[in-house]
Amino acid sequence: MATATQIPARHVQMLDRIKAADDALTERFRDRMQVNSDLDRTLVSFQGNRTETGHRWCKYREGFSADLIRYVVEHAGLRVGPILDPFAGSGTALFVSAELGLDAIGIELLPCSAEIIQVRHAVLRGDKEALVRGIRDAAAKRAWMTPGDVCAFPHLQITAGAFPAENEHQLDRFLSETAQTNDPLLSRLLRFAALSILEEISFTRKDGQYLRWDRRSGRCLGKKIFDKGPISRFDEAIVRKLNQIARDIEGREDQPMLFAQETAHPTLGTIDVNVGSCLDIVPRMEPESLNGLITSPPYCNRYDYTRTYALELAMLNVGEDGIRSLRQAMLSCTVENKDKRDLATKFGVDTFEAGSRAYDKQGVLSLVLEYLNVCKADGTINNPGIVRMVKNYFFELALLIFASAKVLKAGAPFVMVNDNVRYEGAHVPVDLILSDFAEQAGFEVESIWVLPKGKGNSSQQMGRHGRQEIRKCVYIWRKGK
Repeated sequence: MATATQIPARHVQMLDRIKAADDALTERFRDRMQVNSDLDRTLVSFQGNRTETGHRWCKYREGFSADLIRYVVEHAGLRVGPILDPFAGSGTALFVSAELGLDAIGIELLPCSAEIIQVRHAVLRGDKEALVRGIRDAAAKRAWMTPGDVCAFPHLQITAGAFPAENEHQLDRFLSETAQTNDPLLSRLLRFAALSILEEISFTRKDGQYLRWDRRSGRCLGKKIFDKGPISRFDEAIVRKLNQIARDIEGREDQPMLFAQETAHPTLGTIDVNVGSCLDIVPRMEPESLNGLITSPPYCNRYDYTRTYALELAMLNVGEDGIRSLRQAMLSCTVENKDKRDLATKFGVDTFEAGSRAYDKQGVLSLVLEYLNVCKADGTINNPGIVRMVKNYFFELALLIFASAKVLKAGAPFVMVNDNVRYEGAHVPVDLILSDFAEQAGFEVESIWVLPKGKGNSSQQMGRHGRQEIRKCVYIWRKGK
């Protein structure tokens, strides 16, 4: 295992410069940084949604909990909408905002995530009693267990062989029966139930940068043998999911709705969903039209949502070309993202130039990129695409922050959940770099809530550079008046 003494002297010197600049930036924001003992990993992750009505239908690992949004709305003083989430994911911020009486607007690029939001929203406006009857009837009949027509799962190359044969046959039968359902919303909801259990009934497990394949799949496994454990039978998993959805729709006898009964506002807010990239949509929004923004963008951690959600995307008929287009359209968070060459046109000259200036003058980021380029030239970085990813990640977010400043009203809060990262021993203070951009865009950095417990490093990082706890944070910026 490599040790610190084996790190080239030039690298050590550059890491020292990065740390000094990081320390100076930390000192600048120190009075706004506070460990918030109310926050923990359950609150800022999907774990808190496992028992939440409606939110639990799909296990969206990258999301935050409904309780976090309730906490943020209260502490940020949000009393009126509309609220924007430009990286809406499974829609937690949207549904909780509506639950609390605030109109909400979401932007989501991935069709599978947008489907979660759109189906839940359609159910809220639909005939709930009829939907429950249809769901329970489908669960009771179990037509997928009988002979009949099939609708073949539209596999991508990356998903071929993802299911045990019996599970795939029953899934194909279910999709065929669902397509023949007369009620369009019920048909879509039944298909959504199947979408929600794909990982559970497959040989795969979502693992950030890729799909991990169980040894029983027969796929090329490399050196590591992965055993997923029990793989649910389709029949059991779909009946369980259908019953869960039906119970959530029924709610209490006196108040059947898909919101937390104890917190629901007498007048529910509206929800508007835009499918596409926030880099396209936010610059076109009406100036000073929003009263708040709550979001969690993809982290700068190489996670590729088009791979981890490949099964769900395939089921929604997103083909190979569609996958590549989605990957490039995402905020640059994977090593395969290329430069987006039309950003000046999308954001307009003023926003593009202001965001570019803020990006260019950010000292810690400049040092980190210089160091990563040296590591790339020396061949010590484990993927040369990391340099481009980090560069584009911060540039694109700088532009988005400046564009958001234009569409938010004076005094409106901008709340972001994000993690810091570490590459080749260089700590990248995402929270402070983005807060620096925010100040230059006209926001006041009100608070940077630091979780009491951070996250660790990869074994490779620790073996070469030692352990360093990485901050997990929630930031509150407020638009200047």
